[in-house]
Amino acid sequence: MPENPTLLIAGCGDIGSRMGLRLSQLSWRVHGLRRFVANLPGTIRPLPGDLFDSRCPPGWPTAALDYLVYCAAATGHDESAYRATYVDGLNHVLSWLALHGQRPRRLLFVSSTGVYGQCDGEWVDEDSPTLPSGFSGRLLLEAERLLLDSGHPASVIRLAGIYGPGRQWLLSQVRQGYRVAEEPALYGNRIHADDAAGLLAFLLAADARGETLADCYLGVDDEPAPLHEVVGWLRQRLGVTLQVEENIVRRSASKRCSNARARALGWSPLYPSYREGYEALIAATG
Repeated sequence: MPENPTLLIAGCGDIGSRMGLRLSQLSWRVHGLRRFVANLPGTIRPLPGDLFDSRCPPGWPTAALDYLVYCAAATGHDESAYRATYVDGLNHVLSWLALHGQRPRRLLFVSSTGVYGQCDGEWVDEDSPTLPSGFSGRLLLEAERLLLDSGHPASVIRLAGIYGPGRQWLLSQVRQGYRVAEEPALYGNRIHADDAAGLLAFLLAADARGETLADCYLGVDDEPAPLHEVVGWLRQRLGVTLQVEENIVRRSASKRCSNARARALGWSPLYPSYREGYEALIAATG
């Protein structure tokens, strides 16, 4: 490996930028591809480009790339938006690598624990069956397979619900009286944005050190928790007494995701549970 590995982040939004910042501080050369590059951190080299366009961005680096992370986020919530973002966009990036004869040491694809269809509180790991009930999970699985069958060394990172700065939906809902039925328990999985970025950076650094990576990792904190417990803790912490009957959630997906594989490699989350993560978020936002 070169002393200063080169990384290209395709779809360099919030998580990609957080990851890129971490690695640029370790003297990695980081390129960030996105349509609007003005808000990229100064240490990430801007690469204006559109993942929806089959034409390779004019500024695509011609030198060798050591790593590529596909970290795009769908621009809509319908099936066509998911296909365009995760399947077609990834196809475009793979073709651009081939166009330049580039063979990165490893590619990472940021996926979601939504590829699992378990809904009765089961424990889930990387080897659990993936039987999603909706189009989003099915299309993410299609993209995962596209990457893993591409001929490039690759790993898929399935992130749980991301929260953190700019991702405060649950806090907002709790302030409005949001409640969750206690029975049946609806287990949820989450990861702070800094830990999501930290896991990606950790995996790249581990590969650069010569450690063997698996083809899949779950990106979650240490403590899957029933949603009513999380909401109850937030209500108490925020001093919310408002109770809106029609806001009661009674049934949704329910599973418990394990981060044991990532932990076995040496990774540990900065925010091991929702308590530490939301405490930091509340302290930062007031």
